[in-house]
Amino acid sequence: MKRQVDYVERPPYGQRVFLEEATWRNRIFLGGAWTTGSGGWLNVREPATDAVLGQVGLATADDLATAAESAAQAQREWAATPHPRRAAVLRRAAQLWSEHAEEISWWNVREVGAVPAMAGFALHVAEQECYEAAALPSRPYGQLLSTEEPRLSMARRVPAGVVGVISPFNVPIILGIRSVAPALALGNAVILKPDPRTAVTGGVVLARVFEEAGLPPGVLQMLPGGADVGEAMVTHPLVRVISFTGSTAAGRRVGELAGRHLKRAHLELGGNSALVVLDDADVDEAAGLAAFGTFFHQGQICMTTGRHLVHERLYDDFVERLAAKAAALPVGDPAREEVALGPLIDAGQRDKVHGLVTSSVDAGARVAAGGDHDRLFYRATVLADVPPGAPAYTEEIFGPVAPVLRFSTVDEVVRLAAGSEYGLSLGIVTRDVLKGLELADRIPTGIVHINDQTVSDEANAPFGGVLASGTGARFGGAEANVDAFTETRWVTVRSQPPKYPF
Repeated sequence: MKRQVDYVERPPYGQRVFLEEATWRNRIFLGGAWTTGSGGWLNVREPATDAVLGQVGLATADDLATAAESAAQAQREWAATPHPRRAAVLRRAAQLWSEHAEEISWWNVREVGAVPAMAGFALHVAEQECYEAAALPSRPYGQLLSTEEPRLSMARRVPAGVVGVISPFNVPIILGIRSVAPALALGNAVILKPDPRTAVTGGVVLARVFEEAGLPPGVLQMLPGGADVGEAMVTHPLVRVISFTGSTAAGRRVGELAGRHLKRAHLELGGNSALVVLDDADVDEAAGLAAFGTFFHQGQICMTTGRHLVHERLYDDFVERLAAKAAALPVGDPAREEVALGPLIDAGQRDKVHGLVTSSVDAGARVAAGGDHDRLFYRATVLADVPPGAPAYTEEIFGPVAPVLRFSTVDEVVRLAAGSEYGLSLGIVTRDVLKGLELADRIPTGIVHINDQTVSDEANAPFGGVLASGTGARFGGAEANVDAFTETRWVTVRSQPPKYPF
């Protein structure tokens, strides 16, 4: 593939360009306006070619402080806005994802390295997240409580205030919108800090969607920046809730800092999800599930199938078939070729993935497929005969690597599957569904899929992990969203003031 270093021109998208770069070039979205960030600007690069796609503004901690003040002022009026008007903004936002799908997908493919199928899926989920959020403003916002006093007693849900959202590079649209949309719908203002590596897809796009949808100025702020901006967000007194998606290591720091400042932090972190293939499974179907679960989006998904636990009766056939599928998957530039895997996000991530593969081979694993790369294009890799202590088995890889282990008994596979610090998603392949459910009850995890792989997402379903994978289901579904982005307030009402002894 020819290496490109020139500035990439975008194709025409009809009479009007939704993401017209003149609007946001070298800017952040602060106080309802596209303005120059105090941190300068950053080249937006295409990982497949290293070509420059544009320039985005960078924020500083000072910008965050300004945004928090602006958001707090705008939030009060937004919370008082009648619920049909708030719902209308969310419905219009949902329509915009569909109306500008081609243009937004272009950025998702080029800036993130997503294959077109992944880009389309992200847009579908974003649209559904906004429609689901549009139903939140009119939900009952409290309940009547019994009381022994002559008064009306109730518990009310009220907006938290200003919500800080920190989103990662890997699936920036979904992992941003699933917090931004419900938080806005419930009457909060939002400050969004996307990863600078995908600041257009994960930041500019969301800001433009809600700007176009009619969200009042200041209710959504978008500030790309580094760790200093994230720390300023977590520590600022006007930001009352933090929604963070990212690595477990970073999430621990966010949670600790938020705790010191007595604010809630909803953490959706890493994973090393297991796919358990029981002895009664169809081995070819299981290998198909495993290939998708590990190799989709280059394995850069928190729910990626990171450990394949296969019964010894099926093990050799499973490895052979999974390796054949991996070897047949084309890897390349998703903007210019029809491929199954695009590039990893950057050289640091590639080197981490390859280091885990080589160190696991040194520990005794056998490369059954892949195991090498061309620049940022890492081939779909299958590791067989993996020792349980090998790095590729114990650590989150975040790349297209499938470590495969064998087991003999149900008790053994429970020990293997549960013997991880992570607990995000679990897949079990078996002809006996009840047997699969009984097995799942013995393994700590936030998500279970029987007869499916570990990667799935729906806007109306609760999402979250346990253990080192996060603080539980704080995303997806009305109940989780209301819990995440509102406070509970006790209110009593009397017809006459009571008489007290003094």
